[in-house]
Amino acid sequence: MTCFPFSFGKKVRYVEKHDPDIDEELSGIQNVRIFTYKELRAASDNFSPSNKIGQGGFGSVYKGLLKDGSVAAIKVLSAESSQGVKEFMTEINVISEIQHENLVKLYGCCVEGNQRILVYNYLENNSLAQTLLGSGHSNIFFNWKTRSKICIGIARGLAYLHEEARPHIVHRDIKASNILLDRDLTPKISDFGLAKLIPSYMTHVSTRVAGTIGYLAPEYAIRGQLTRKADIYSFGVLLVEIVTGRCHTNTRLPIGEQFLLETTWELYQQRELVGLVDVSLDGHFDAEEACRFLKVGLLCTQDTSKLRPQMSFVVKMLTGEMDIDESKITKPGMISDFMDLKIREGKGVDTDTKASSSYNASSASDSQSNTMSYAASTSTATTSTFTAKYDQTL
Repeated sequence: MTCFPFSFGKKVRYVEKHDPDIDEELSGIQNVRIFTYKELRAASDNFSPSNKIGQGGFGSVYKGLLKDGSVAAIKVLSAESSQGVKEFMTEINVISEIQHENLVKLYGCCVEGNQRILVYNYLENNSLAQTLLGSGHSNIFFNWKTRSKICIGIARGLAYLHEEARPHIVHRDIKASNILLDRDLTPKISDFGLAKLIPSYMTHVSTRVAGTIGYLAPEYAIRGQLTRKADIYSFGVLLVEIVTGRCHTNTRLPIGEQFLLETTWELYQQRELVGLVDVSLDGHFDAEEACRFLKVGLLCTQDTSKLRPQMSFVVKMLTGEMDIDESKITKPGMISDFMDLKIREGKGVDTDTKASSSYNASSASDSQSNTMSYAASTSTATTSTFTAKYDQTL
């Protein structure tokens, strides 16, 4: 299946001084509308605080009404944003060429002077981190049918990115705060600033480790090995979070219960997985289906990346079209096994932590879930960028 680029008509010219490097990049993009700063300022009522729907290290997100009547989420990057020019252009390049029910839709962007703004479709129900896992009050009740729909939708979106989009796309930051929900609670994968494109002719990618602690696959977090299986690990963690209504890490719990994957593995061995299902459901759920979802979560988070199923198979297992071979479930790569990874300045490791860039930057996960980009140190204590083998089967 090929991608379906979409167009918003003739580009709008801007006349203020702008970054020539960005301008050169934008000139090669055919499917993105270029907004003026003036029209976005008008759409958001001069970026009124009353229209702000999100805040993070990247800047702010405002709800706005465009001239054509469309309601938009206007993502304004601050001058000190941790999302640099490269990430800004990556997000535009990736999302402008793809369209899927379970991916956010890019309306356009604005580049004037030092202004960098992305304009997305507005999604009424914020992120999973804010609504399902957030500590704040939410008027949404996530019954089992809704959770099942969300899990399958995210899986389908990832399967599209990994297997149908050309070139293939590794998101690198799948997590609860990057899953936005529309009016019907249909999930949309967002924030493609860290995404990597994998053309079919490439056998490997060279990249710094980037993502969110708690969702990072062990082989990627420690050795910098990036394949699509890193996304699949992240999805597995998210899948377990959605079923249980719990964050991947909670340091307020007793030591033995702080890491959700560890608890899931232990209860799986005891054949008591059903006890993990969110108590807020009050027993109103399909126990067989819930346990199947948790087993898929374990399959996706196995320590050996080659054992993790590809996303199209994950979709089939979640929908019941494919049986789960439990003999293939092995111990997951535990978050606690690499939480003490050395990330110190001056020790050959370059760190860069940024807040979530979903509509609301606050996440239900504790301080362990910072998004980060770093190069791992070698035995000679020098900063290194890993070259990870990329196998089409991974």
